[in-house]
Amino acid sequence: MGKPISTDLRLRMVRGIASGKSRRAVAAQFEVAPSTAVRVQARYAATGSVEPRRQGRPKGSGKLAPHRDAIIAKVKARPDITMPDLAAWLEAGHGVTVDPSNLSKLLCKQGFSYKKNAAGVGERTQRREGRPPDMGRAPSTFHAPPTGPPRLHR
Repeated sequence: MGKPISTDLRLRMVRGIASGKSRRAVAAQFEVAPSTAVRVQARYAATGSVEPRRQGRPKGSGKLAPHRDAIIAKVKARPDITMPDLAAWLEAGHGVTVDPSNLSKLLCKQGFSYKKNAAGVGERTQRREGRPPDMGRAPSTFHAPPTGPPRLHR
């Protein structure tokens, strides 16, 4: 995804257009595309702001958002359900076709994790509040680079 041009440059473009220069002349002066100057001026005229719009899709607007509560209820009712089974249930019951990996991402964002017991049977559980997700892992060890003169391998 591209980065928006700076607010400072946007403000200078709007000031240049307000001083009587054409949008094309301002674009040439600041070495941007004429369409950029037109879009910046249009945004300023519509909102009164030169700040760039937020990029990307709005949060929670995917096709799983309306079904989030039903999916979580199903997982709580059957903690050992597999993602392909959950995807098949969602398609049969709600008419939504989704990849199992997207269901897994949704459940991970909601705080669920997949734990296996000693028998190898997995169960999906929800993390406790206030505990960071990596609490149970061993801390990573830091290996310092070797000291002394560099060794040559022959």
